[in-house]
Amino acid sequence: MENMQYAEELVREFLVFRGFTNTLQAFEKELATDIGKGFQVNKILDLIFSVYVPKFQPENLIGLLSFFKQCLLSTETIFVTTLSKLEVSILRYYIIHAIQSGRTDKVTEFFGMNGNDLLQRDQEWISWFAIPYLKNPSLDPRFRIYFSKEWFDALHLSTRNFLSEIFNGTRIPALLKISSERNTVKRLKKDIKHLNLKLSQLQALLEEKEAQLCQSRSNPSTAMEESIVGTGYSTDSVTRTLPSSVHEEQSISSMVANEAYIPAIPYGGETESSQDGDVTRPAEAHVSSSKLKSHVGKSGKSNGHEIYHDGCSIGSEMQREEEFPEVKVEFQETFLGHTSSISRCRFSASGDNIASASVDGTVRIWTYDSSTPASRNATIYCGAEIMSLEWDCKSDRLLLIGTADGGIKAWNVDAKRVVCDLNTTEGFPSVLDLKCSPVEPIFVSAAASKGHGTSYVDKLGFASLTVWNMRTWKPMTVLPLGKDPPAITSLCFNHNGKILAAAATDGMIHMFDMSAGLQITGWPAHDSAISSVLFGPDETSIFSLGTDGKANI
Repeated sequence: MENMQYAEELVREFLVFRGFTNTLQAFEKELATDIGKGFQVNKILDLIFSVYVPKFQPENLIGLLSFFKQCLLSTETIFVTTLSKLEVSILRYYIIHAIQSGRTDKVTEFFGMNGNDLLQRDQEWISWFAIPYLKNPSLDPRFRIYFSKEWFDALHLSTRNFLSEIFNGTRIPALLKISSERNTVKRLKKDIKHLNLKLSQLQALLEEKEAQLCQSRSNPSTAMEESIVGTGYSTDSVTRTLPSSVHEEQSISSMVANEAYIPAIPYGGETESSQDGDVTRPAEAHVSSSKLKSHVGKSGKSNGHEIYHDGCSIGSEMQREEEFPEVKVEFQETFLGHTSSISRCRFSASGDNIASASVDGTVRIWTYDSSTPASRNATIYCGAEIMSLEWDCKSDRLLLIGTADGGIKAWNVDAKRVVCDLNTTEGFPSVLDLKCSPVEPIFVSAAASKGHGTSYVDKLGFASLTVWNMRTWKPMTVLPLGKDPPAITSLCFNHNGKILAAAATDGMIHMFDMSAGLQITGWPAHDSAISSVLFGPDETSIFSLGTDGKANI
């Protein structure tokens, strides 16, 4: 209700701004009689069958149907196809009504304005061009059914059901989403204000610590220094007592000749009080010779004393660790339901839905909202091992699932059913990765043939990259990889969908120009298989993770 009221306020504001006073009055009048406060399918039906058709307004009728098509462009193909069929039937009813009203001139006028467009879309309209010239078209076998009351009743009911489905069940007007977006902006502004306050506190604390360090540096403890130098510790351990005025963690590590090392020694911990609660730091830290844990101030200089052993310097300036803002977990939710190990998990584009897959071939979709308890949206049983998951980049409605038996399922979250079930070629049964274009209605599948080894990589054979159309659900092209290419394990589009990066089991990264459908470059990035590849935020770099334990840029 809050979203509806805010949307109405926006409409009023726009009408006043543009000076559409008559429209504003009509808008206020209709609001006063609005009882349901929601989508009213009866009014749309009256507009079609009681206004546009009886008053012979084909331009308005076609404009309304075109508007519905535009609303459904981002939804699944079945809705667009159904609307196209309904459009043909409604336009034929317009012609039948004109014939029954004795207005054959309106039929001739209609074909004169829209005939070419109708013929381009459907050749079945050819026979309808003769209907205004027939003496009794209601007896003609080709048109007899359209003059029956049963056909009109079926058309009226089908139109009602379709409009109820697309507006009540699957699509929310953009104006109604603005309110939730406004709440999100308010929350983000509140978070920013909180973070700025936290930053100011941390900066004040940092300045206080720097002042303490400067004071400690100007008044060194001579007794402590002499104790450290003259005690004669072995190279196995060093203990250092900090001045009482300094409450920062300290740890010592240094590389000496022959790579000898000095293990860390327990020292007094500290407790730091923050705005959100007390944070107690550990009283002991372990440091190896290959890693130095330090506390560094803004100046980059240390406040400590040099430590000597056998007359040689084994440690230099003490440094303090950089202070990071506190990370606070505000919400945590556990999703239960899988009966076997979870192998994959993917957030949708908006983050509201989560898809998780387990090794038993089950996919579960969860609705995520920090303000309400988590709820399971759907459970999908695929009957084979899940190899890949991918959400549509433009909406949260469509989830693609790739399996080990060559299947690619397209699941509609709102309709809670599989809208399309695709299959790769028999020679490439393992769908290792799926990636949707961020711009075009296409996706790319990376499938692999069966290998003859025992390890995961050796079980994968050759690769096949196929580009699929998400409107027709048919393959468009196969990207060239050369002869007997190693399996592709990871895919990634750049920001505009023009370039596709593909990582292979031989450590190669391949780049494709999606407009031309050709490979433009490739290079060896790892010594073994690559598990993941991703474009950097600047779109000029690529990050890759390999099974050789390396992360390359």
